Amino acid sequence: MSHWRRHPLQLAMLLAGIMLATALWSGVQAINAEARASYAAAAAQLDDSALDRFEAAPGQRLTTGDFVALRRAGWLVSPVIEGQLTDNTGRVSVLGIEPVTRQAAGTGGPAGAIAPGDLLAFVAPPGLGYADSATAARLAGQALNGVQVAVREGVPPGTLIVDVGIAQELLGLGDRLTALTILPNQPDGLLAATQTLPHLVRRAAGERADPAALTASFHLNLTAFALLSFIVGLFITQSAVGLAFEQRRGTVRTLRALGAARSQVLAVMAAELVILALVAGAAGIVLGWAMAAALMPDVAATLSGLYGADVAGSLALRPVWVLSGLGMALAGTAVAGLRGLAQTAQMPLLAAGQSAPWALAAARGLRWQAGAALLLLAALPLALLAGGLVGGFVALACGLLAAALLLPVLLDAMLRASARLARGVLTQWFVADTRQQLGGLSLALMALMLALATNIGVGTMVSSFRGTFTGWLDQRLVAELYVNARSDPEAAAIRDWLAPRADAVLPIWSVDAPLRGQPGRIFGVADHATYREHWPLLSAQDDVWDRVAAGTGVLINEQLARREKLALDQQLDLPQGALPVVGVYSDYGNPNPQAIIGLDDFLQRFPDAPRLNQAVRVAPERAQPLAQALRAQFDLPSGAVTDQARAKAVSLQIFERTFAVTAALNVLTLGVAGIALLTGLLTLASMRLPQLAPVWAAGLTRARLARLELARTLVLAALTAAYAVPVGLALAWMLLAVVNVAAFGWRLPMQLAPGLILNMGLAALVTALAAGALPALRLARITPAQLLRVFADER
Repeated sequence: MSHWRRHPLQLAMLLAGIMLATALWSGVQAINAEARASYAAAAAQLDDSALDRFEAAPGQRLTTGDFVALRRAGWLVSPVIEGQLTDNTGRVSVLGIEPVTRQAAGTGGPAGAIAPGDLLAFVAPPGLGYADSATAARLAGQALNGVQVAVREGVPPGTLIVDVGIAQELLGLGDRLTALTILPNQPDGLLAATQTLPHLVRRAAGERADPAALTASFHLNLTAFALLSFIVGLFITQSAVGLAFEQRRGTVRTLRALGAARSQVLAVMAAELVILALVAGAAGIVLGWAMAAALMPDVAATLSGLYGADVAGSLALRPVWVLSGLGMALAGTAVAGLRGLAQTAQMPLLAAGQSAPWALAAARGLRWQAGAALLLLAALPLALLAGGLVGGFVALACGLLAAALLLPVLLDAMLRASARLARGVLTQWFVADTRQQLGGLSLALMALMLALATNIGVGTMVSSFRGTFTGWLDQRLVAELYVNARSDPEAAAIRDWLAPRADAVLPIWSVDAPLRGQPGRIFGVADHATYREHWPLLSAQDDVWDRVAAGTGVLINEQLARREKLALDQQLDLPQGALPVVGVYSDYGNPNPQAIIGLDDFLQRFPDAPRLNQAVRVAPERAQPLAQALRAQFDLPSGAVTDQARAKAVSLQIFERTFAVTAALNVLTLGVAGIALLTGLLTLASMRLPQLAPVWAAGLTRARLARLELARTLVLAALTAAYAVPVGLALAWMLLAVVNVAAFGWRLPMQLAPGLILNMGLAALVTALAAGALPALRLARITPAQLLRVFADER
């Protein structure tokens, strides 16, 4: 440990590298673990995640009367209602259950264990509801028809559990139910449920949407980003560990000459690395927990807005990500120290003190790096051919690692060419000395390049998404008002009231129905100029809207078209008959398949479909007065009438929060790369005196030498930034054309962001300036005696 006492800054950099790498990894794993725990809690809220359910066929209704009929026929079923309440604070999921039938069947979970003393209050109006503490606080002060909300441990975040009848009142469903859970141990000799109620369909547990499956791509994206950040952090560790092994070659030679066994030396050095990894890893876990706690609310908002998955906005300490963080710290340190340990093990005793400097030794690996990069580039098309999300990420990894390995090779080639063009002794020395330093700085420059390329790639993706999404919203949200009624009679009355007061009332009616074996939704649209002029179509036949209105064609979203490889004129099976595909429309932000048919055809296929939602076309200046009059006439809650501006604002707010985590990780990765560059420069600073002392002795002042050192750092950073631009744009293309399509089923057009590229170039120069300032300052203040002492050293 005496080595680290003599080199405290080097020790600080080593610990910082392990700590930052572990923090970025463990922070993302903490977020993922919390989300998965919330999914598991949601699956266990009814304790029926493995039970089948009866649901209404598409376009049909499931009512309380159906529940009574099945019970009288001997079926052990329990009613369930699932819905949402929306207000200015966000969305709360409402879960309605019938406690008596569930408790009689012995079903557990927070929804099935109503305390005996609470049973009457739970089922009798105004009702008693259960929620976690955060959700109960959000609901405090809201009317909720008088429902009292009690805090209950085990209730999933963002969920209110009430009695079925209370849920029907809260959601304005009348006598409708969402599903009937089929309890285990049914009596023998039962008639098939479809004989009693032909409009029911039985859904297996595996057919229902699983939040963990829907959000798998999101968590895989986060994990990939965390792994990239971890690798960037390891560059710091590799630099510090490599220098430590090089500096102690003489010490190892002396120990071996005094009789210490090679195994003893290696064991002590390995134990040293383990201790440092555990100390820094523990600190990294604490830092990662703080980072995850700060980002968790944005992650929860993203998962709720994009996928409808309720996730707690707070963070719990879970052993899985703590152990994962420590394991990655140990594994990363082992990777960083493996080369040094191997070189120490193979080092001849008498040749130990005659090694070339560390920087020169590192530069000898350029040919090996070029070969490894070519192999990775050859593997890239194979990963793309494999397809899928994993194949896309493997291709990304191959491309980024190949680009990182090629960076020192290309910089060396550029410096060799510059040396032939250089004029003047000082210029020639500057280029030659820069090339000599390249080996020692290669890891730091690769870390900087990866951070810049990632920022450019992800930033271009976000910029492309923002531009496309904003334009898409302008097309999709063209109506001035959107009205959501609480019941079909109320919806009919609203349409009658609006008819003479609005330019058009356009139904937004839909049913849940399987599309090519996937849970999907079918919409019916009216034949109106709003759709013909504004609906965003990616491909379509010339008479697309005429065929949709006539009931002889169907529109499908991009997700369904890509996943099922559906082209125009191919048949799509729908309830009560197939239709040819006449158009494909963009549907950003939605992971599920959708289809659109004409309104008349929709009503013929689904006569009992809910008719609650409608869009209202009216002159923009009349929208707000009409909305106020509508609320007053029908006593509608504020969230039941939404204007166009608010709908767009909410959508864009969800969008911005979606990428808040990505932006934070981008900044952290760039910061880690800056520390890696500082580590490399400080590492070289202690070894550069033999090269700088003769130049100083030849007449260059220390201040000028310091300026040249800083200029060298800026030149290398500028070249690295220029190289990172095409790598980042290639990364953006991969994210948009490969990963995004595999994850979500839709592809975005790539839009360049010159401002982002310029900002990243400036960030690279600022990072290099900050990293090179301290070594340059130390060189400017070095004493002549220290420089003269170089000539007395053996090197």
